[in-house]
Amino acid sequence: MGVAIGIFGSAGRMGRAIADAIADAGAVLAGGVEAGGDPLSLGHRADVLVDFSVPSALEAHLHAARTTGTPIVIGTTGLSMTHQALIDAAAADVAVLQTGNTSLGVTLLGILVREAAARLGSDWDIEIVEMHHRHKVDAPSGTALLLGEAAAKGRGTSLGEVRVDSRVGLTGARCEGTIGFASLRGGSVIGDHSVIFAGEGERIELSHIGQDRSIFARGAVRAALWLVGQPAGRYRMGDVLGL
Repeated sequence: MGVAIGIFGSAGRMGRAIADAIADAGAVLAGGVEAGGDPLSLGHRADVLVDFSVPSALEAHLHAARTTGTPIVIGTTGLSMTHQALIDAAAADVAVLQTGNTSLGVTLLGILVREAAARLGSDWDIEIVEMHHRHKVDAPSGTALLLGEAAAKGRGTSLGEVRVDSRVGLTGARCEGTIGFASLRGGSVIGDHSVIFAGEGERIELSHIGQDRSIFARGAVRAALWLVGQPAGRYRMGDVLGL
């Protein structure tokens, strides 16, 4: 019998893609829960949980994971600092992997961005551009923020200290050391992300293009299978790849 994986947000685009990826990986679908469902029941049936629902449901899903002792992968984006604190608290009892993007390619891109930021001086400006489908409700995307955090870490600072979300009107000259974000929405774009390092007379662009939602689903399932058996704590996608 394979590992039983339960899905929060099973009826959404990602939930359906994850269900397909579970079958392809030889694991077992323990079931799914949508709004109004019973998270505790799913927690009892599953060996590991995967959450791609909505931020407002996260507290209930973490409660179910802690109550049943079931590890959980969180791919839901648009999380607040309050949500992050809830995740930290849950990680004291169960294994929790939270990420803005479950793609293995994006995970590696984050490492490259961190290394580039660490080696280039502060006179190299960093801008992050992302584009998603017209239905996405949060901006910047979780992946863009993940990449911004990687760049900030490479420079020995926190993203909160250097983040610039928008420029409208007479904003003045760009402040050295800041990390800018631009969000585009339209059509059916799965997810495109570029991190631009702009220096005097030269520019480096590190990019990832998501062509099929299955890349995120396969990564989520790989993360879920890896998380089973891990001790309580907070994990990231880089841990799954040994990075």
